[in-house]
Amino acid sequence: MAWDVERTQRRLRDAALVEFAANGYDGTTVAAIAARSGVNKERLYSYFGDKRALWDVVLTAELERLATAVELTGVGLDDVGAFAGATYDYHSAHPELGRLLQWEGLQDGPPARVEVRTAHYREKVARFKDAQRDGLLDPELEPAHLVFTLIALAAWWQTVPQLAEMITGAGPTDEHERAARRRFVIEAAKRIASPVDW
Repeated sequence: MAWDVERTQRRLRDAALVEFAANGYDGTTVAAIAARSGVNKERLYSYFGDKRALWDVVLTAELERLATAVELTGVGLDDVGAFAGATYDYHSAHPELGRLLQWEGLQDGPPARVEVRTAHYREKVARFKDAQRDGLLDPELEPAHLVFTLIALAAWWQTVPQLAEMITGAGPTDEHERAARRRFVIEAAKRIASPVDW
């Protein structure tokens, strides 16, 4: 019987995602990934090289999924709101991404695929700057700060769910509260970016 390389790699990546999100890079072992995946450690080393390379593959794949799912289609206020709402939805459905990013922030060394990620976000900053010039967004705001703020506004609910619950009194599984948070994120994003007093 032929070895299904693609399926085995996917099992290793899926197991690594769970382990890295729960324990971070430093707290995850190759043995734990192998055990969770049901694949031996030698296959992991053969396919990915080492734990650092697998970390980079996992985080990069998750960020690519985010970029594919959440597009900035335009730069008007409704587009900014839609971007914030879609970012909220994605992080709500994939809370492991926020955990991976927090773990990455605690590490020494450069982020995974820093050049590609930087170019992705700089493109958004440039689009916001153009929209400010065209009078669509508040020209007084630093466009890079605006991009960062919109992402934080949308993602932080899932990144620190215990804080959100302490403040609102509702947990992350409360559908009514989740809908209210999403509406707030969209409205707040539009108000923040608005070129006129709301």
